[in-house]
Amino acid sequence: MSAEKRLEQLGIQLPDFGRENKYDGQNYGRMKPYHIVGKVLTLSGQIPQINGEVLYPGRLGDTVTLEQGYQAARVTGINCLAGIKQALGSLDRVKGVIRMLHFVVSAPTFYDVHKVSSGVSDLFYEVYGDKAGIGCRATIGVMSLARNNCFETWSDFEIK
Repeated sequence: MSAEKRLEQLGIQLPDFGRENKYDGQNYGRMKPYHIVGKVLTLSGQIPQINGEVLYPGRLGDTVTLEQGYQAARVTGINCLAGIKQALGSLDRVKGVIRMLHFVVSAPTFYDVHKVSSGVSDLFYEVYGDKAGIGCRATIGVMSLARNNCFETWSDFEIK
């Protein structure tokens, strides 16, 4: 089944980044939303923002729960899918996830950063399945991110 149809089945609506390089990250400095080299699409950092509003601001293990962090990561994944659609025109042009590097703002004693980043990984598995939806992954606990975001991801995808 195509990723576009699977997304529809899941009832997920993507934000419209358009083709004019609309991308919330550009509010944080000079960058472009994506870059394509050969058959690799790299997305700039994506965060859990909805209509410009930060979802679950704060720190995991302090002001943000594990469940909220997982949902923030999932929303970030939805924003990644919107970035893919912006760059490629269709989610179906993705051959597979190459890698994702996740950043979780966490209290010094919060050790479940990997469980937070599963919000993105689980979403990509649901949309793309085993073969294309699971790639390499790393998660790093950090002290802060711009605008008090609790999560950010940076990702690369293989293009068909």
